[in-house]
Amino acid sequence: MKKSILSVFALAFIMLASTSVNAQKFAGMDKSPLDVSYYRTSRNAAPIAKVVYSRPQLKGRSLSKLAPNGKVWRTGANESAEITFYQDVKLGGESVKAGTYSLFTIPGETQWTVILNSDLHTWGAYGYKEANDVARFKVDTKTSGDSLEAFSIAFDGDGMHMGWDKTRVTVPMGM
Repeated sequence: MKKSILSVFALAFIMLASTSVNAQKFAGMDKSPLDVSYYRTSRNAAPIAKVVYSRPQLKGRSLSKLAPNGKVWRTGANESAEITFYQDVKLGGESVKAGTYSLFTIPGETQWTVILNSDLHTWGAYGYKEANDVARFKVDTKTSGDSLEAFSIAFDGDGMHMGWDKTRVTVPMGM
């Protein structure tokens, strides 16, 4: 009898445990995956900057449709891109204090306007407020022979580079 009662409790416990494990739902893969790019002077050096952004894909669409010229863009997909500077820097010739900022851009044919904004944790550019801009400057665009399917951001000694489709933008950066 004792074995029978213990068996019932054991079976009930297993059923409850397996139900809660099977009931857990996980989201599928994001269509515009989140990515992080760090700027370091060497592999073992402390970071100078970090940008967290989502990487939208062209998927047969045009860049001008996804990031229209003349309109504030979240610089990626989903949440606004956020850039952290671990020390004071010069970005696009503007002095920027160490801290975390939203990174917005306004694409154009020959120039992009790059914007650092104090509003954080925003979705898209829908709540963008120009009054909270910390820095705003223009950089020239270049055209590459290679097309990038996914929007990309990278750093090197020349600064921060953004690219999508055949458009390339370099934002000069210094300490």
